[in-house]
Amino acid sequence: MSRTTPPGKSKMSNMNDFKGVVDKVGAPVRAPKTAELIAAHLRRQIVKGQLTPGETLPAEMHLMEQFGVSRPTLREAFRILETESLIGVRRGSRGGAQVLEPDPKVAARHVGLLLQLQGTTIQDVYDARTVTEPVCARMLAARRTDDDLQQLRDVLRDLSALVDSGFETNPNLAMWSQTTYRFHETIMQLCGNKTLAVQGAVLADIVDAHLQRSLAKGLGKRDNMPERFQKSIKSYARLIRLVEAKDADGAERHWRRHMEVAAQYVFLHDAQNTPVVDLFD
Repeated sequence: MSRTTPPGKSKMSNMNDFKGVVDKVGAPVRAPKTAELIAAHLRRQIVKGQLTPGETLPAEMHLMEQFGVSRPTLREAFRILETESLIGVRRGSRGGAQVLEPDPKVAARHVGLLLQLQGTTIQDVYDARTVTEPVCARMLAARRTDDDLQQLRDVLRDLSALVDSGFETNPNLAMWSQTTYRFHETIMQLCGNKTLAVQGAVLADIVDAHLQRSLAKGLGKRDNMPERFQKSIKSYARLIRLVEAKDADGAERHWRRHMEVAAQYVFLHDAQNTPVVDLFD
């Protein structure tokens, strides 16, 4: 038996009933735009490694023909991927879209925005690092390879070269900060756990933004710098020895202590404990 409209109830009232159900369940789902579908297709290729960093995408005309779309639609897809820092686009006769190397700074900015909403401070972020980085040092010591050791030694060599070049009397603090950041990043990248590596890199980048901001304001100059440089280099060298010996317990204990001591300098000129929001203005 066919279903009919009950007496006294119009088709319009049926539509209103349907609208009421939609309002309760949720708004109707919007169909994705063509540009979004193209961006999703290219994003999958990048994530799967089918398109690698440094690789240039085919010419616009080729992609327009492949996807059956106009130039404005294709360029809208490019803009989506640009905002995600997955590609970079150069205009002109020698231009084109090129796949970019993943950058923790992009994730750091997005995470930073989320932390802003929570009223998070730099101290809170650093505390999270103090939990994760020593664990990464432990994991690295347990699984390290000769190549891992060499990467750590390369960063230590660069730090020592800075000091040996007369850096102590005329220090480039931004360069020191960038190089020490590399040491922390190397520990996380080599720990063997990709999730911890990404998480740690994002947190470290937020703290590094804090340090760069402080240095740009001229804070921290000449505060026992030569002594601090030498202590840092000795601490890094000790960690390398522990990692080389595969002393996982010792590496974790040492790196936790290192970060606790380093925090005294990180927040030396930050009595108000800077909110994360101040770093991304």
